[in-house]
Amino acid sequence: MNTELVGRILSTLPEDDDHPYRTGAWRPQTTEWDAPDLELIAGDIPADLDGVYLRNTENPVAPSIGRYHPFDGDAMVHVVGFRDGKAFYRNRFVRTDGLTAEQEAGHALWPGISERPSKALREGGWGARGRMKDASSTDVVVHAGVAITSFYQCGDLYRLDPLTLDDLGKSTWHGQFPSAVGVSAHPKVDERTGEMLFFNYGTDAPYMHYGVIDADDRLVHFVDIELPGPRLPHDMAYTENYAILNDLPLFWDEEILKKGGYAARFRPDLPTRLGVIPRRGQSHEIRWFEAGPTYVLHWSNAYEDGDDIVVEGYFQDNPEPQVPADATYYQRLSRFLSLDGMQTRLHRWRLNMRTGQATEERVSETLSEFPMINGDYVGRRHRYTYATTGVPGFFLFDGLLKHDGESGKEEHYSFGDGVFGSETAMAPRVGSTAEDDGYLITLTTDVNKDRSECLVFDAANLTIGPVCRLRLPERISSGTHSTWASGDVLPNWRTADSMVAALGL
Repeated sequence: MNTELVGRILSTLPEDDDHPYRTGAWRPQTTEWDAPDLELIAGDIPADLDGVYLRNTENPVAPSIGRYHPFDGDAMVHVVGFRDGKAFYRNRFVRTDGLTAEQEAGHALWPGISERPSKALREGGWGARGRMKDASSTDVVVHAGVAITSFYQCGDLYRLDPLTLDDLGKSTWHGQFPSAVGVSAHPKVDERTGEMLFFNYGTDAPYMHYGVIDADDRLVHFVDIELPGPRLPHDMAYTENYAILNDLPLFWDEEILKKGGYAARFRPDLPTRLGVIPRRGQSHEIRWFEAGPTYVLHWSNAYEDGDDIVVEGYFQDNPEPQVPADATYYQRLSRFLSLDGMQTRLHRWRLNMRTGQATEERVSETLSEFPMINGDYVGRRHRYTYATTGVPGFFLFDGLLKHDGESGKEEHYSFGDGVFGSETAMAPRVGSTAEDDGYLITLTTDVNKDRSECLVFDAANLTIGPVCRLRLPERISSGTHSTWASGDVLPNWRTADSMVAALGL
């Protein structure tokens, strides 16, 4: 494999670090690589796989101020691109303002989610609660030909070339970016219209905003969404005509909030509220539907079905898992991260726009999360959901799952002992004719062999295992979210004579 080490970032983490989310599968990576022709370990790269798989990971480079949470790590984006039966790999840190400042200082300047903002060593900062570092390490999407990273506690959007991962600066939306609050992770890109839908949230009224960016990267819609108080939404969904927002009964404890602390508490006495608003609707047009109390980290899809808005996502049977009074910090931390702790299962809500009533049902009894569907079906009725299964008691993915929404049948694939994967993405085959006519892609971290691979599966037949395996230059850290961008939305991808030419090599 032809590889080039192109960069390295200064890390001041101790060599004897024993934090479970900075060691093992979560060991940070500090190097940046170019590999224009990845080594094929097994199988063949499909000739009709065309585009890029992008994944964001958390890679802390400095000891934290107090307790460390895995969501605090600095962003590193990995890209594996496929064209003409070949594949390339690159990875780069996202040079956020916070990372740059901490590199200059030589130490952490802002505490993470597990500590009080008052512990910050510098004024300012970002996040829905303020005085956090915007690590931009949560999500990644491609909009208007640009890769965009985002942070779950709200912040700036960082722009990267989706092929080279060159820094393209922060989103400005021609001077209209809501910098006072920022944007939450999980903006949604509608591949049919080119629009990007987004939301943000904070501790000041109205507590949420919703907006739309057009295909030319201009802010064309932005409205207040009034909530009863500060909330902790993490994701949103959309249909062809509506956006679906949420007000869920797990949010910051109001009494602790008054004292400057930020501790999430589940309120089972309050309902789940789902808000349906026309995609360019005004604040007064939102309609709220009430359902059974839960917390939903990720929605898999939403679509219109007659009078109903159908929303699917991962219902948590146990949004606030209990631990013994003498539990360690690590045990307390992991209870909000493990799928078995929160008991996350695929669920369906039907919101009747005529009657105003909501009904709901369990779709699957399998513990899973981090869903993906074929991007051509987002906002429309879909059949297949692809998700990850988790390691009991920990935030790691040990396999993939394919759920058939019509038959209820499920297919499973296990990565094997000591091997952990990433959120998959569904890449429709060039010329595809069916919803599952394409490929599933994931990056794995093998702690046994100290290496990482890119695995490609036939989405129509997950259980036969990967159709090809590609070796990455270095073992990467575990992480959170990913996306797929087909070649027809990538600048210079189709016009260049070859993949190497498209990469500027």
